[in-house]
Amino acid sequence: MVLVESIATTSLLGHRPLCARISAKNVYCKQKSSSNCRFPWTGFVGKRIIVSHLPRLRVERLINSSIKALAMELTKEVHTYREEERMSRNWNYPIDTDVDRKPGLWPPENRADNPSLQNPLLRQERMGCGWLGALFEWEGVIIEDNPQLERQAWLALAEEEGKSPPPAFILRRIEGMKNEQAISEVLCWSRDPAQLRRMAARKEEFYQALQGGIYRLRNGSQEFVNSLTCYKIPMALVSTRPRKVLETAIRAIGIEGFFSVIVAADDVHRGKPDPDMFVYAAQLLKFIPERCIVFGNSNQTVEAAHDVRMKCVAVASKHPVYELGAADLVVNRLDELSIIDLKNLADIESAEFGSGEPELELEIEEEKCGPSTSMAVNDIFW
Repeated sequence: MVLVESIATTSLLGHRPLCARISAKNVYCKQKSSSNCRFPWTGFVGKRIIVSHLPRLRVERLINSSIKALAMELTKEVHTYREEERMSRNWNYPIDTDVDRKPGLWPPENRADNPSLQNPLLRQERMGCGWLGALFEWEGVIIEDNPQLERQAWLALAEEEGKSPPPAFILRRIEGMKNEQAISEVLCWSRDPAQLRRMAARKEEFYQALQGGIYRLRNGSQEFVNSLTCYKIPMALVSTRPRKVLETAIRAIGIEGFFSVIVAADDVHRGKPDPDMFVYAAQLLKFIPERCIVFGNSNQTVEAAHDVRMKCVAVASKHPVYELGAADLVVNRLDELSIIDLKNLADIESAEFGSGEPELELEIEEEKCGPSTSMAVNDIFW
């Protein structure tokens, strides 16, 4: 019995495989016959060793099953690797601590955010579109404006000073400027600071005499200011009039409790189109310029507001609607607006996200495919 087992083991290990032709399909799905090796099958019947060859079909099935198993294992490993890589790429984010923020990361930095606030609700409120401030111009927005009175006051001052009357385009250019700024930079009547203050005060006297101290609110302005007060939106009043004149007019029409900040000509060095008045009002309200909405009635106001990245709503009181197309929103009356309109304006992603630097527009000249029509002329020919 031991001898038989040793013979069987030897025959299994030392038996040479028998060769036969196995039919298989190549990559072009064509039948191809090749010589392949078939391994013998050994069995025991009593004390005899019986060697028989596997059928050709069973060999093909074994080969195909092994190849399929190997392919499935490789495919499973590839899918597992891709899934692990995707999970690590999507969920392995560093914790945002607002410290050493590198440019280009998402979400971008919100300029309205204040990490020093201890209350997270207040911090979240600042980052929302409901955190905004309203800056109102005085004449043409809150009260009715009469541009003819302004022109008559300048003409009266020119006649008193012995100057030539300024033409109409000069008077349009100095709209919204401080009196001192208009006299020194546009009219060029004097450069002496004392003379500038004297003539500016005299011009204001002419205007107040022509105006008569009568102020009338524009239709819809009172209702709109009341609605903003209900939503607790801070408001500022901006004007190039002297502070005494402005405070007297505010008390006369009974709206002295609505504006928390008043910026007059005495507070800034330059008027429109320079944005000094609006920037100073935003600082007093403790708002960033991107979250301030300016309400004006001229293109100078729109230009000044956009220079410091403020939104601007133009009221068509002095100019027609089609001339105020540069504004973010144009209305005929303030009561046409709602708090939703203001939130939509504040929600616009202008300079609040990104570096805050204006992008340079590069002009790319398109090359013409056809032959050039330019001609080179020799100067000697002439």
